[in-house]
Amino acid sequence: MASMGDIKKGLCINFNDDIFKIIEFLHVKPGKGPAFVRTKMKSLTSGKVIENTFSAGSKIEEVKVITRKFQYLYDDDHGFHFMNNDDFSQIYIDKNLIENSQFMKAGEEVMIILKEEDETPLSAELPASVIMEVIEAEPGVKGNTATNAQKNAVIETGARILVPLFIEAGERIKINTEDGSYIERVK
Repeated sequence: MASMGDIKKGLCINFNDDIFKIIEFLHVKPGKGPAFVRTKMKSLTSGKVIENTFSAGSKIEEVKVITRKFQYLYDDDHGFHFMNNDDFSQIYIDKNLIENSQFMKAGEEVMIILKEEDETPLSAELPASVIMEVIEAEPGVKGNTATNAQKNAVIETGARILVPLFIEAGERIKINTEDGSYIERVK
């Protein structure tokens, strides 16, 4: 059992008969009354994000998890298939458990979170940024803009993102996987 003071980003807990991962937290010590922790948690089984407040002294059931590197192989109608490069075993993860899956390409390595006791996959975490090739880009037209003009582009996985006007089809760019934003052009 963990206490309120053990809450940190990335901690996995058992809450309301589900496994949640803490994605944001804030310790609050008001001038009057007991301290509490405000959290934003994401369900590792359904992907649903909820907010909850834990009061001082409340006990939290921590879920032991392990992370392993897996290689993304392919996707089908139901989800994604990954391979462990150490023993070549394959696992399957449901589509709704992976955020921003449109930035995964075959052969890319991702971190899979597994429940320690039975090694069932809970979710996958993409790298912070990925390098993709621009397949299609609208023509860049300068004119009625002051700064930071952007246009639509399609990358090799089929995802649509906004890029600066100077990016053309065939160029390689670095993309932030958390929000899908353009970072830089890669040579």
